[in-house]
Amino acid sequence: MMDVNEIRRYLPHRYPFLLVDRVVELNLGESIVAYKNVTVNEPFFNGHFPDHPVMPGVLIIEAMAQAAGVLGFKTMDKTPQDGSIYYFVGADNARFKRPVVPGDRLQLEAKIVTEKRGIWKFECRATVDGDLACSATIMCADRKL
Repeated sequence: MMDVNEIRRYLPHRYPFLLVDRVVELNLGESIVAYKNVTVNEPFFNGHFPDHPVMPGVLIIEAMAQAAGVLGFKTMDKTPQDGSIYYFVGADNARFKRPVVPGDRLQLEAKIVTEKRGIWKFECRATVDGDLACSATIMCADRKL
């Protein structure tokens, strides 16, 4: 289990863009399960949408990419302080199945598919109460700062 303080060691993101609150399962070189608590206080809800708040799909994909980033960094035993950064470089087959709204706990899952020359591919899913909200194949690149 990783709390937000440890997560911040592996991700360079900060408020309002840190989208992983806790890691509940981590299998190095394999998979991660994390979550994001979605609250009405999120700054994006002011404009998306004022009378019907829905978490933007691009931020759901970003949250999955951040969880995948934690998995990649932990697997490589690197941190941004070591001079390494993990860029989100692609998403394929993104599908959205249900809206994510304030009060939801967005569970983020990522599994490593491949890694070649610092390019990682992950199969990712985001669920709420077991219902699929989003799935995508996400690619990240490990690069020097």
